[in-house]
Amino acid sequence: MSYTKFGEFMRIQRVKHHEVMGDTAKLFNVKIPFVSTVENGKRNVPDEWIPILITHYQLNEQEQAELIEAVEYSKTQVKVNLISASNSQRNLAVQFQRSFDKLDDDTAAAIIKLLNKEEN
Repeated sequence: MSYTKFGEFMRIQRVKHHEVMGDTAKLFNVKIPFVSTVENGKRNVPDEWIPILITHYQLNEQEQAELIEAVEYSKTQVKVNLISASNSQRNLAVQFQRSFDKLDDDTAAAIIKLLNKEEN
């Protein structure tokens, strides 16, 4: 069984706090299979889970950052807000979405490098 970064984070927290997945399900008021689908990456981590986890596990700043990173890297879907986007930005978003599954790792790395260069 493969886990996402979020799933790994949760397993570590449960072990540290002597909990099982059933305890996590009770914490979020959901059924165990739903927790499992989230941890396995079949569904995104619900936004409302983050503050609950921070409080429940009393996460320090570093652990909170690890949690946020784990949630981001575990997303199965990403939404892009195009409300204020220009036509060029809209075209880019649509073209990227259409081409995403065909991107090889080298091309993806080149795009990331280009985007990171724009941030600096």
